[in-house]
Amino acid sequence: MAREGFPTADGGEREGDRVQGYGSGRVTISVVVTCLMAASCGLIFGYDIGVSGGVTQMQSFLEKFFPEVLREMKGANRDAYCKFDNQMLTAFTSSLYIAGMLSSLVASRVTKRVGRQAVMLTGGVLFLAGSVFNAAALNITMLILGRMLLGFGVGFTAQAAPLYLAETAPAKWRGAFTTAYNFFLVLGTLAATVTNYFTNRIPGWGWRVSLGLAGVPATIIVLGAIFVPDTPSSLVMRGHADRARASLQRIRGADADVDNEFKDIVVAVEEARRNNEGAFERLRGKGYRHYIVMMVAIPTFFDLTGMIVISVFSPVLFRTVGFDSQKAVLGSVILSLVNLSSVGVSTFVVDRAGRRFLFIVGGIAMMFCQVAVAWILAEHLGRHHATTMARNYSYGVLALTCMYTFSFGLSWGPLKWVVPSEIYPMEIRSAGQAMTIAIALTLSFAQTQVFITLLCSLKYAIFFFYAGWVLVMTIFMAALLPETKGVPLEAMRSVWAKHWYWRRFVRDAKQDNQVNCL
Repeated sequence: MAREGFPTADGGEREGDRVQGYGSGRVTISVVVTCLMAASCGLIFGYDIGVSGGVTQMQSFLEKFFPEVLREMKGANRDAYCKFDNQMLTAFTSSLYIAGMLSSLVASRVTKRVGRQAVMLTGGVLFLAGSVFNAAALNITMLILGRMLLGFGVGFTAQAAPLYLAETAPAKWRGAFTTAYNFFLVLGTLAATVTNYFTNRIPGWGWRVSLGLAGVPATIIVLGAIFVPDTPSSLVMRGHADRARASLQRIRGADADVDNEFKDIVVAVEEARRNNEGAFERLRGKGYRHYIVMMVAIPTFFDLTGMIVISVFSPVLFRTVGFDSQKAVLGSVILSLVNLSSVGVSTFVVDRAGRRFLFIVGGIAMMFCQVAVAWILAEHLGRHHATTMARNYSYGVLALTCMYTFSFGLSWGPLKWVVPSEIYPMEIRSAGQAMTIAIALTLSFAQTQVFITLLCSLKYAIFFFYAGWVLVMTIFMAALLPETKGVPLEAMRSVWAKHWYWRRFVRDAKQDNQVNCL
């Protein structure tokens, strides 16, 4: 059994889709423990997302590093939307993302040589170092240096961990296992917002506790990465076939028949090795155009949902609509709890309902919530120079933001990690994931740097801006994303070959592969 129209190592062709030939999709204790350890890499990314937004509105933090922001907040004529408009303050948050972008590209090449497990370990160590720098910061330079170390750690782990999960999990439950990365990311965000809620009450140095406790999830990552084995695909790629087969047997179960799956892994690796060009150069070929489109579209649309700025700046948003500092942080805690619950729901339905269905349903709900928030802000904030709105409307914004967060956590939140980790063939898998993460982090850098300025300039219309993009991306996913649930990674080309639009490019890829075999 094999896949239609794709050459094997011996020059023949494989036909059919092996969707049911791999073991039985059995979930073993070994694969659960291994995947949970890898998925815990999401903790450090999530903790940073949660902690940075809360810290940037803490009075003790602003007094230490940005006293001018406090003075402007107290100004009688300050626009309600412009309370936190300071480029150096937003640079504290955004510097992590540009560092993460650079490290994710480096991680692609490093992964091929040392494996995914070593890259996750390196990322944990770098994040741990960054947490120490931030907690001990005496000036803005130390803050930014610490943030960049955190970014290097995030870039390494975000590139390696989702691929590790996709290559390790049984095909039938790959979506649920890969979603675990996002579950831990949200769990890290929740831990950070709860930490901020309590440290916000500590005068003078509460921000140091929040930033320093980032070392806890980093330590978990380091210890976990020490004990997890590398993936079978990565081991075969680096020439350790015997270790790869033993690793596959261990995670699938001692009595599982892994022959078919292991042979397909070997074939995929051999196809990748026959290509003399590098992965990034190969992506220029016409036969890989569908991968390039998704490589750019998914992270771009993810950032244009507006969720990254809501996750990071939710305390700032809640203070903008009238909550005091402590209630603003509490609002972020509520959002994190809602997000965690929605990711839990997504974990159970992603391999049943499918990826496209969740993208469509989540997108429609997100668009509705953003339009409603924009309407409330337009009608009730900033009129007649008021710096707050009526309390019942403030709670309305909180409720709609919770609905939006739930819809995001059901769809784009986890699927942003699931889909890119499973759609790329072996020869471009590391490069494709690296480019996806690099694009996402670059856009996150841009958005976190300019969001406060956009809020100040566009005011309520910024939510109409994001709602328009959600409409575009929902239509795009409905029309151009093929369904990938339950398909083994090594059979993924067949999904594109059956798509009404992308099949023409898959035929070109087949021709390119046959030329390379001659």
